[in-house]
Amino acid sequence: MKRILTSLIAIMAITNVEAQHAPKLVVCITVDQLRGDYMEYFYNTFGERGFKRLMNEGVTYRNIRFEFSGVDQASSFATIFTGSNPCLHGIVGDKKYDFGNNRELAALNDPDFLGNYTRDNYSPRPLLASTIGDELKIASAGLSDVYAIAPDAGSAIISAGHAANGAFWIDNINGKWATTTYYKQLPWYVDRYNSGRESLSERVDKLVWAPSLPLSAYNAFPYADDSHPFRHTFSERDADCYPKLKTSALVNEEVNRLALQFLEYAGFGTRSCPDMLAVTYYAGNYLRLMDRDYTLEIQDTYHQLDKNIEQLLNAIDRRVGLEHTLVVFTGAGYCDSREDYPETLRVGGGDFYPKRCVALLNMYLMQLYGQKNWVTGYYNGQVYLNHKVVNDENVDLGEMQRKAASFVSEFAGVQNVVTDDALRNGQWNGAVLRLYNGTHHAGRGDLIIELQPGWKINPETPGEKMKLVRHNAVRTPLVFLGNGLKPKHIYREVKATEIAPTVTHVLRIRPPNATRSAPLRELAGQ
Repeated sequence: MKRILTSLIAIMAITNVEAQHAPKLVVCITVDQLRGDYMEYFYNTFGERGFKRLMNEGVTYRNIRFEFSGVDQASSFATIFTGSNPCLHGIVGDKKYDFGNNRELAALNDPDFLGNYTRDNYSPRPLLASTIGDELKIASAGLSDVYAIAPDAGSAIISAGHAANGAFWIDNINGKWATTTYYKQLPWYVDRYNSGRESLSERVDKLVWAPSLPLSAYNAFPYADDSHPFRHTFSERDADCYPKLKTSALVNEEVNRLALQFLEYAGFGTRSCPDMLAVTYYAGNYLRLMDRDYTLEIQDTYHQLDKNIEQLLNAIDRRVGLEHTLVVFTGAGYCDSREDYPETLRVGGGDFYPKRCVALLNMYLMQLYGQKNWVTGYYNGQVYLNHKVVNDENVDLGEMQRKAASFVSEFAGVQNVVTDDALRNGQWNGAVLRLYNGTHHAGRGDLIIELQPGWKINPETPGEKMKLVRHNAVRTPLVFLGNGLKPKHIYREVKATEIAPTVTHVLRIRPPNATRSAPLRELAGQ
């Protein structure tokens, strides 16, 4: 009897897998700075066909976990779409520093490629691992179409991948939908949109962001000043016109405008192979209010985003059918809050001064090794030694790193210091696993510093604000909707690296080449 029951369970599992056909279209919706707690707080302002439809009709996971420190837009998107951590995919942050030329560069900066409708030079080549879209293009021998749309270049290019047809973002200077000449296709309808009356640059001076609900509806925060409605306008005469708009609730409507063009004209779902569209929305603080949380603006952003999601899902349903589409919805797992505590509030911590740290460390190494400039600089929590001088003076680099780490670990506010040598040789424990996962051996500093929460990084640079160190995890839901999936709520925490192999499993193709995670069992028929 036991053997018969086991056989029946196995047959049922196989049948369940076979019932999940490969979709005609995959739509990956990623919300930059999405907060799961805000989705709960603002629940009463949502309609029935946006956030609620996702949560009620999809396979919903309560939270995804990123396994590295310093999560930001570029590193999180690369992890979601490659199924691997920065130690493998190579994108450790939005920016990188060129010490040779003393300048900060975008993570995807690539001078070999020009831009279309932009002066910026980007490509996906710095991304070292394949993405969901790459594997789809490989499996279909290039027949599948893969596109990405996002407010920013980094999220657009990373979610598209290396082999995509195109990636599009809003240029910070002219407001056009820009791309890079790395991608060989510029669809006619994108070109027409940029040149037509409905382009953002033609309308921006008339756009106004004001509350879309009565003020009494914005009652989620007892801390917000809800007595005065906000009103934000945008003018091309302002240097920060488009960066401002890209952090407002209005940007998600702009994303939808282009996404609807693709659903109208790209022929998604009509080919023998599945297609993919990656769409990025924004749900963070407004640029002019980065130092304030609990605002009316953030509540309105979520209310309007709910409507944007509803519009996109309805369009997918009309054009392709949700029964033939796999919708993957999640967030980027971080929140860019630049809150500034009043001086009257004492909440612990202190100021950490990177420039002073570098100067004192250099003086210490001079005492040990001689009067040379041993330290190149500090960037993004890492100290870089001058390898040329170290090599010229025939100094043991590993020994210098260990002595430097011991010295820096005595600084007030320092929680952990780990050396590049220790990470390369596996001489570290689980306490610094997040630091290892969040860095890549190519371009990693000699010392990786983790500060205690509550401390502020003081750059001592005029005009540059201090950064408050927080170790909070941002609760981020994950939803799979459509393609015959039955509603289900799973309350266990899952890893961000499990998203990509799950999507490729549903597509019946190989996972991205750097992922070490298995598909989520609820969608793998286990």
